[in-house]
Amino acid sequence: MKAIIIDDEKHVREGILLLADWHYVGITEVLEATDGEEGIQLIKEHRPEIIFTDMSMPNKDGITLLKWIHSTGMDSKTIIISGYDDFRYMRSALFYGSFDYILKPIDRNLLNETLERAVHKWQEQDEDRRSLLEKNQVINEVKPLYWDRLFTGIIEQKDLSIETIKKVQKEFRLDIKNARCTLAILPVPWLLMKKFNGDRDVVFFALLNIVNEIVRSKNSGISFRNVNKEDEIIILLWNTPQTNFALEKIYDAIYQYIKMKCTIFKGDETTCVADSYRSASKVLQNYPLLAGEKKVVTTKEMNQKGNLHLLDYAQELKWALQRGSTDEMDVILQKLFEKLETSHNLSFEQLKIWENQFHLLRKNWLEEYDISGHAPIDQGWNFWEEDGTFSFEKFKEEKQKEFYDLMNLLEKVHYQKEKTSIQEIEAYLKEHYYLDIKLQDIAEHFFLSREYISRKFKQVYHVTITDYLANIRIEKSKVLLENPHLKIYDIAYEVGYKDEKYYSKVFKKINGQTPNEYRRDETRGRF
Repeated sequence: MKAIIIDDEKHVREGILLLADWHYVGITEVLEATDGEEGIQLIKEHRPEIIFTDMSMPNKDGITLLKWIHSTGMDSKTIIISGYDDFRYMRSALFYGSFDYILKPIDRNLLNETLERAVHKWQEQDEDRRSLLEKNQVINEVKPLYWDRLFTGIIEQKDLSIETIKKVQKEFRLDIKNARCTLAILPVPWLLMKKFNGDRDVVFFALLNIVNEIVRSKNSGISFRNVNKEDEIIILLWNTPQTNFALEKIYDAIYQYIKMKCTIFKGDETTCVADSYRSASKVLQNYPLLAGEKKVVTTKEMNQKGNLHLLDYAQELKWALQRGSTDEMDVILQKLFEKLETSHNLSFEQLKIWENQFHLLRKNWLEEYDISGHAPIDQGWNFWEEDGTFSFEKFKEEKQKEFYDLMNLLEKVHYQKEKTSIQEIEAYLKEHYYLDIKLQDIAEHFFLSREYISRKFKQVYHVTITDYLANIRIEKSKVLLENPHLKIYDIAYEVGYKDEKYYSKVFKKINGQTPNEYRRDETRGRF
C-alpha cells in the first residue's frame, strides 16, 4: 500500500513520517507534496490508498484538493491534518468524504489510531469492491448464455410466454410478439473452426462481437448463438428498413477482420420470429453452392431442383467396389458429379443427403464383409477454399477419395480373410499329414470350393496342395529314417503312404536319392 503527505510545512511532513507506524498497517511507500497542485500530480501517478493533507496551502488548498478527489471517485481514504479548528474546513471535509480530521500539533497515538482505522476501512471496502467485480464478471459471462438460450427458444416456437415477452421488452425495448422482424442465419464456416484450432467458443465470441457491434449500435437488432445447432449464429433485426444493406455490412465487416467470406441467409420479414427462422433455414439448406459468391441470400435465390440420392446407384457402386476397379468407380462418380452440376441442386441439404447415404451404404457393405468397429474413413469436409467459398473440384476429389479408401479397405479385408482361410488349410495339412487327405475332404471341411482352394493355395504358397502335403510327409519321414531300427515300409505307412515303392519314388523326386541312400548317408556322417 501507498500513502501521501501533502503539506507546505516541511517539519509537519517529517513529523508525520516519524510518528506514523507505516510498517504495522502495511504501507510500504510514503510520498510527499508541498501543495495541492503537486499532490494531484502524484496521486494521479501513484494512486495512493491513504492521503494526508493540510487545508491551508498555496496554489491549490485542501478544499480544492478534496473537491478533485471527490470528483474522480477514487477509493482513497483522506485524513485532514490542520492547525485550524475551523467549522468551514470541517464542513468541507465532511461534505467531500474525508475519513477523519486531526488537529495540529499531532498526537502520535491519535495519528496511528486514525491511520489504522483508515487502512482497515479501505481494505474492507476493497474486499467489497473485489467481490462486486467478480460478481459482475460472472454476470457478464453468464448473461450472453442466458440470452442465447432464451432467443433459441423464441425461434423454435410460435407461442411465447408472457414472461419471455416482458424480458425482451425490458432488455431490448422490443415487442417480440408483434413487431415485424427479419431473421438471418450466419453459418459458422468449418475452416474458421480449423483456424482457431477447433475452439468453438472463441470462434463464436469473435463473430458475435463483430455482428453485435453493428446491429446493437442503434438498438436495431441482436445476434446470438443457436444453442441447438453446432454452427449457427442468428441475426435478428428490427427497426431496420434496409435489411439487405445491414446484412451486407456485417458480411464486409467479417471479411475485413477474419478474411473469410461468410454468406448470410435471410428469412422473410414477419411478426413471428419462428416463421422467419424456418424460412431462413430453407434458404440455407437449398441455396445452390455452385451459384458463386453471394453476400446475402434470400428466398428469391432458392433452387427448386431435386436432390441426388446415392441409394439409387447403390448396386453400381457395390459392383465397382467388389471388383476393386478404380476405373469403373471413376466412371460412376463422374456420372454422379455431372448430374449434380446439371440436373440436381448441389446445396447444403444435398451435401447432408450424400453424407448420410454414403455412411448408410458403407455400414451395410462393411457388415457384408463382417467388419465391425472399424475406424471410420475421413468424411471430407475439406471442399472449401481458404476464403470460405465452396470448391466443386475439392468436393469431387474428396468424394472420390472416400470411395477409394473404402475400396482399399474392403480389398484388404477380403484378402486377409482369404489368406486366413488358406492358412487354416495349411495348418490342417500339417496336423493331419498322415491321413489319406483328398481335396474334396478339405473343401467340405472348410466350406469352400475345390477350385477356389487350389487356386488360392497356390497363390499364397506357390505350390499345389499335393506337392505341399508331399513335402510335409517327406520331411517327417527324414526324422524317422534316422532310427536304424525302423523298416522303410513302416516309415512310409507312418507318414501316410500305403505303398512303400510309391513313397520311395516321391522321396527320390524331392531329395534326389532313395530313403535307403538318405539313411546310409546320414548314418555315415554321424559315425
